[in-house]
Amino acid sequence: MRVKNESIVLPADPADADDFGATAEAMDRAQRARLIRRTRTQLGLSQSEFARRFRVPVGTLRDWEQARATAPEFAVAYMRVIEQFPEIVAKAVA
Repeated sequence: MRVKNESIVLPADPADADDFGATAEAMDRAQRARLIRRTRTQLGLSQSEFARRFRVPVGTLRDWEQARATAPEFAVAYMRVIEQFPEIVAKAVA
């Protein structure tokens, strides 16, 4: 349920009855989800493999990737480091 004072940054397509507007918060959550999913898939890892290698609870990873939960700032930073230096991070957390 949308709160009335949330501003819509991406309005619904009036030609699509199933479409809906998106808030700034929803857009941010989606961008974070995309970054996390892209980082994992570029490494060719399943969610379970990625979670195990980088010490992230698999349920949390799924929630972040599917935008059911907003990944916090530290997680976004961690994903950016993993994206740049996956082997170093894997070695550091082993």
